[in-house]
Amino acid sequence: MQISSATFIASSPSLKICPVTDLPEFAFIGRSNVGKSSLINMITGIKALAKVSGTPGKTRLINHFLINESWFLVDLPGFGFAKTSKAESAKIETMIEGYLLRRDNLRLTFLLIDSRHMPQNIDLQFMAWLSRNQIPFILLFTKADKISKAHHTANPALYRKSLMASLSIDPPFILTSSEKKTGKEEILACIEDAVRGEM
Repeated sequence: MQISSATFIASSPSLKICPVTDLPEFAFIGRSNVGKSSLINMITGIKALAKVSGTPGKTRLINHFLINESWFLVDLPGFGFAKTSKAESAKIETMIEGYLLRRDNLRLTFLLIDSRHMPQNIDLQFMAWLSRNQIPFILLFTKADKISKAHHTANPALYRKSLMASLSIDPPFILTSSEKKTGKEEILACIEDAVRGEM
Protein backbone atom coordinates (compact mmCIF):
# COMPACT_ATOMS: atom_id res chain seq x y z
CA MET A 1 0.00 0.00 0.00
CA GLN A 2 1.16 3.51 -0.85
CA ILE A 3 -0.12 6.47 1.17
CA SER A 4 -0.97 9.34 -1.18
CA SER A 5 -2.89 11.54 1.27
CA ALA A 6 -3.23 11.90 5.04
CA THR A 7 -5.48 14.56 6.54
CA PHE A 8 -6.24 15.41 10.16
CA ILE A 9 -10.02 15.33 10.60
CA ALA A 10 -10.90 15.72 14.28
CA SER A 11 -9.89 15.41 17.93
CA SER A 12 -12.69 13.96 20.05
CA PRO A 13 -13.03 13.75 23.86
CA SER A 14 -15.33 10.72 23.68
CA LEU A 15 -16.76 8.10 21.34
CA LYS A 16 -20.04 9.98 20.86
CA ILE A 17 -18.15 12.99 19.48
CA CYS A 18 -16.08 10.96 17.00
CA PRO A 19 -16.67 11.51 13.27
CA VAL A 20 -19.70 9.71 11.85
CA THR A 21 -18.37 7.37 9.19
CA ASP A 22 -18.51 3.78 7.99
CA LEU A 23 -14.94 3.79 6.68
CA PRO A 24 -12.64 1.21 8.33
CA GLU A 25 -10.55 2.45 11.24
CA PHE A 26 -7.19 1.31 12.62
CA ALA A 27 -6.30 2.36 16.15
CA PHE A 28 -2.80 2.96 17.49
CA ILE A 29 -2.31 2.86 21.25
CA GLY A 30 0.48 2.35 23.76
CA ARG A 31 1.98 3.52 27.01
CA SER A 32 3.01 7.15 27.19
CA ASN A 33 6.38 7.89 25.58
CA VAL A 34 6.40 4.66 23.56
CA GLY A 35 6.99 6.58 20.31
CA LYS A 36 3.45 6.49 18.92
CA SER A 37 3.41 9.89 17.24
CA SER A 38 6.80 9.30 15.60
CA LEU A 39 5.62 5.93 14.30
CA ILE A 40 2.41 7.40 12.87
CA ASN A 41 4.42 10.11 11.11
CA MET A 42 6.81 7.47 9.74
CA ILE A 43 3.98 5.29 8.44
CA THR A 44 2.23 8.16 6.68
CA GLY A 45 5.40 9.89 5.51
CA ILE A 46 4.29 13.23 6.98
CA LYS A 47 6.63 14.46 9.71
CA ALA A 48 4.19 16.70 11.56
CA LEU A 49 0.93 14.78 11.08
CA ALA A 50 0.86 13.57 14.69
CA LYS A 51 2.34 15.96 17.23
CA VAL A 52 5.62 14.65 18.65
CA SER A 53 6.33 15.81 22.19
CA GLY A 54 9.08 15.27 24.70
CA THR A 55 6.39 15.34 27.37
CA PRO A 56 4.84 11.88 27.98
CA GLY A 57 1.05 11.74 27.96
CA LYS A 58 0.59 14.64 25.52
CA THR A 59 -2.19 12.94 23.53
CA ARG A 60 -5.41 13.23 25.58
CA LEU A 61 -8.03 12.95 22.81
CA ILE A 62 -9.11 10.51 20.10
CA ASN A 63 -7.46 11.83 16.92
CA HIS A 64 -8.78 10.84 13.49
CA PHE A 65 -6.65 11.04 10.34
CA LEU A 66 -8.19 10.22 6.96
CA ILE A 67 -5.79 8.18 4.84
CA ASN A 68 -6.11 7.90 1.04
CA GLU A 69 -9.73 9.05 1.38
CA SER A 70 -10.55 5.42 2.19
CA TRP A 71 -9.68 4.60 5.84
CA PHE A 72 -8.94 6.24 9.16
CA LEU A 73 -5.83 6.04 11.28
CA VAL A 74 -6.90 6.69 14.88
CA ASP A 75 -4.37 7.95 17.42
CA LEU A 76 -5.61 7.02 20.89
CA PRO A 77 -4.34 8.57 24.16
CA GLY A 78 -1.33 6.98 25.80
CA PHE A 79 -1.82 5.20 29.10
CA GLY A 80 0.24 4.55 32.20
CA PHE A 81 1.86 7.96 32.69
CA ALA A 82 2.64 8.22 36.42
CA LYS A 83 2.23 12.02 36.66
CA THR A 84 -1.37 11.95 35.40
CA SER A 85 -3.92 12.51 38.19
CA LYS A 86 -6.26 9.66 39.13
CA ALA A 87 -9.23 11.61 37.80
CA GLU A 88 -7.51 12.29 34.47
CA SER A 89 -6.34 8.68 34.22
CA ALA A 90 -9.90 7.44 34.83
CA LYS A 91 -11.23 9.84 32.19
CA ILE A 92 -8.69 8.64 29.61
CA GLU A 93 -9.37 4.99 30.47
CA THR A 94 -13.11 5.50 29.97
CA MET A 95 -12.45 7.24 26.65
CA ILE A 96 -10.21 4.43 25.39
CA GLU A 97 -12.51 1.63 26.52
CA GLY A 98 -15.57 3.34 25.04
CA TYR A 99 -13.90 3.65 21.66
CA LEU A 100 -12.40 0.16 21.54
CA LEU A 101 -15.55 -1.59 22.75
CA ARG A 102 -18.20 0.27 20.77
CA ARG A 103 -16.65 1.65 17.58
CA ASP A 104 -18.32 -0.61 15.01
CA ASN A 105 -15.97 0.21 12.13
CA LEU A 106 -12.76 -0.48 14.10
CA ARG A 107 -10.99 -3.21 12.16
CA LEU A 108 -7.70 -3.64 14.01
CA THR A 109 -5.78 -2.24 16.97
CA PHE A 110 -2.01 -1.80 16.96
CA LEU A 111 -0.57 -1.94 20.48
CA LEU A 112 2.86 -0.31 20.72
CA ILE A 113 5.49 -1.79 23.04
CA ASP A 114 8.95 -0.36 23.75
CA SER A 115 11.31 -3.09 22.49
CA ARG A 116 14.02 -2.02 24.95
CA HIS A 117 12.12 -3.18 28.03
CA MET A 118 11.22 -6.49 29.62
CA PRO A 119 7.49 -7.36 29.70
CA GLN A 120 5.57 -4.73 31.71
CA ASN A 121 2.48 -5.66 33.73
CA ILE A 122 0.49 -2.70 32.42
CA ASP A 123 1.02 -3.88 28.83
CA LEU A 124 0.22 -7.50 29.66
CA GLN A 125 -2.95 -6.46 31.49
CA PHE A 126 -4.07 -4.39 28.51
CA MET A 127 -3.44 -7.31 26.15
CA ALA A 128 -5.51 -9.51 28.47
CA TRP A 129 -8.33 -6.95 28.34
CA LEU A 130 -8.19 -6.82 24.54
CA SER A 131 -8.26 -10.60 24.37
CA ARG A 132 -11.20 -10.92 26.80
CA ASN A 133 -13.19 -8.44 24.75
CA GLN A 134 -12.26 -10.14 21.46
CA ILE A 135 -10.63 -7.02 20.04
CA PRO A 136 -8.12 -8.05 17.32
CA PHE A 137 -4.67 -6.60 17.90
CA ILE A 138 -1.12 -6.67 16.59
CA LEU A 139 1.93 -5.80 18.70
CA LEU A 140 4.31 -3.17 17.35
CA PHE A 141 7.66 -3.26 19.10
CA THR A 142 9.06 0.28 18.78
CA LYS A 143 12.54 1.81 18.90
CA ALA A 144 14.27 -1.26 17.45
CA ASP A 145 17.16 0.99 16.39
CA LYS A 146 17.95 1.55 20.09
CA ILE A 147 18.87 -2.10 20.68
CA SER A 148 21.30 -4.48 18.99
CA LYS A 149 20.08 -6.82 16.28
CA ALA A 150 20.97 -9.72 18.55
CA HIS A 151 18.24 -8.53 20.95
CA HIS A 152 15.55 -7.86 18.33
CA THR A 153 13.72 -11.07 19.16
CA ALA A 154 14.51 -11.30 22.88
CA ASN A 155 11.79 -9.15 24.47
CA PRO A 156 9.12 -10.04 21.87
CA ALA A 157 9.82 -13.68 22.72
CA LEU A 158 9.37 -12.98 26.43
CA TYR A 159 6.03 -11.27 25.81
CA ARG A 160 4.83 -14.14 23.65
CA LYS A 161 5.91 -16.68 26.25
CA SER A 162 4.08 -14.80 28.99
CA LEU A 163 0.91 -14.43 26.89
CA MET A 164 0.89 -18.10 25.98
CA ALA A 165 1.32 -19.10 29.62
CA SER A 166 -1.34 -16.76 31.03
CA LEU A 167 -3.85 -16.35 28.19
CA SER A 168 -2.99 -19.03 25.61
CA ILE A 169 -2.73 -16.36 22.91
CA ASP A 170 0.09 -15.59 20.51
CA PRO A 171 -0.67 -12.28 18.77
CA PRO A 172 1.33 -11.34 15.68
CA PHE A 173 4.04 -8.75 16.14
CA ILE A 174 6.08 -6.37 14.00
CA LEU A 175 9.45 -4.89 14.92
CA THR A 176 9.55 -1.16 14.13
CA SER A 177 11.85 1.84 14.12
CA SER A 178 10.68 5.34 13.26
CA GLU A 179 14.29 6.38 12.65
CA LYS A 180 15.08 3.56 10.22
CA LYS A 181 11.52 3.22 8.82
CA THR A 182 11.55 -0.41 9.90
CA GLY A 183 8.17 -2.14 9.86
CA LYS A 184 6.37 0.39 7.65
CA GLU A 185 5.64 -2.00 4.80
CA GLU A 186 4.48 -4.75 7.17
CA ILE A 187 2.09 -2.43 9.02
CA LEU A 188 0.59 -1.07 5.82
CA ALA A 189 0.25 -4.61 4.44
CA CYS A 190 -1.76 -5.61 7.55
CA ILE A 191 -4.01 -2.58 7.09
CA GLU A 192 -4.47 -3.28 3.38
CA ASP A 193 -5.44 -6.88 4.10
CA ALA A 194 -7.96 -5.75 6.72
CA VAL A 195 -9.47 -3.15 4.39
CA ARG A 196 -9.93 -5.89 1.82
CA GLY A 197 -11.46 -8.14 4.47
CA GLU A 198 -8.70 -10.73 4.36
CA MET A 199 -7.86 -10.67 8.08
